[in-house]
Amino acid sequence: MSEWPEGRNGRPDERYGRGSTNPQPEGARAMPHVRRRPAPPQSPPRIPPQQGQGYDGYGEAPGYDSGYNTGQVYGGGQRGGGHGGGQGGGGFGGDGGYVQSRPAPNWGRRLKVGTLTLVVALLAVSIGTYFWADGKLKREVDLSKVIERPSEGDGTNYLIVGSDSREGMTAEDKKKLHTGSAEGKRTDSMMILHDGSNGPTLISLPRDSNVEIPSFVGSESGKKFAGTGRTTKLNAAYAEDGPELLVRTVEFNTGLRIDHYVEIGFGGFAKIVDAIGGVELDIPKAFKDKKSGADFQAGKQTLNGEQSLAFVRTRYAFAGSDLDRTKNQQKFLAALASQTATPSTILNPFKLYPTMGAGLDTLIVDKDMSLWSLGNMFFAMKGVTGGEGTSMNIPLSGRSVNGNLVWDKDKVKQLVEQLKNDEKVTVKGS
Repeated sequence: MSEWPEGRNGRPDERYGRGSTNPQPEGARAMPHVRRRPAPPQSPPRIPPQQGQGYDGYGEAPGYDSGYNTGQVYGGGQRGGGHGGGQGGGGFGGDGGYVQSRPAPNWGRRLKVGTLTLVVALLAVSIGTYFWADGKLKREVDLSKVIERPSEGDGTNYLIVGSDSREGMTAEDKKKLHTGSAEGKRTDSMMILHDGSNGPTLISLPRDSNVEIPSFVGSESGKKFAGTGRTTKLNAAYAEDGPELLVRTVEFNTGLRIDHYVEIGFGGFAKIVDAIGGVELDIPKAFKDKKSGADFQAGKQTLNGEQSLAFVRTRYAFAGSDLDRTKNQQKFLAALASQTATPSTILNPFKLYPTMGAGLDTLIVDKDMSLWSLGNMFFAMKGVTGGEGTSMNIPLSGRSVNGNLVWDKDKVKQLVEQLKNDEKVTVKGS
């Protein structure tokens, strides 16, 4: 029996460790070495946390020591952040061992975005308001029907008409406002407003002015009527064929071209005043008028719609003079414009929309009148009593024909030339 243990396969010539039976030590022999390709690094699988149980960035339960204690705190934040933090980047996922703080808010950017949002919102509201208001205008007067018109001058000329129209008024309204119940409508006041570079000029045309009715084309029939040299009161032109003949008559007798026409009735006038909460006025002298319903004490006071209409219509309290009445009308309209065109009204939608709604619903304008032009007229009216504004009556000669007031033709001609050339008005009115 052999003294050497058998090898793996029981053969006596094969020994453990590939030794030799030779008592001499075996020389060094080269051993074959197998080199393995290194496996790609893999991230440990992430174990989804159970409700109420937390896990660290290795998907291991708290308290488990993986042996990689390097002194770093590993969190489970977003991938790709910090060192070794991306997919395929050789990291461990999460925030790469760092706890990241939330970036500070960019207040500059937030302010820009907030400002831009506010501007867009205001722009949208402004555009919406413009189209809403523009759609309320009654563009019923066609100035293209007016024939033989004077040449255009500098600045813009508005013919502003207050009519005694009772359209839309109830029987109670007529009684309250002392308007009576007459059918149709007539001009109760007429003014020319010139808006130019030398300040606005407001010129009242007394309704009892003696004027010539020129040739004209009927607004409804389209038929041409020849001029006969007939003279009559100015307000008769409106009663005869409406706004187009009134414009034709004013242009013929003054030589001044009218660019825009604006008309408002009794009811609309009172509604505008009430919508802005009344108009403050300083009345120098107390007066009463049963026909208009006026009953005023001297001094500063706030007039409501009913009182305002009575104030501008009063005539018989001044010995029947239409000149004193036109002065009151100018004074009131300037005060109305000044107290309406204020930030407290324009920037307050609870006052702006009722005011615009009350006024625009009752305004009758020419077909070419835009809301922008109407706004310019309104602010020009505001400037009549302030700055370089001027208000006056048309110059009169001091004579009358059949009770009608005769104009001073020379002064009227000089006045019109100054307005056409947009010069400073030096002519004095009556």
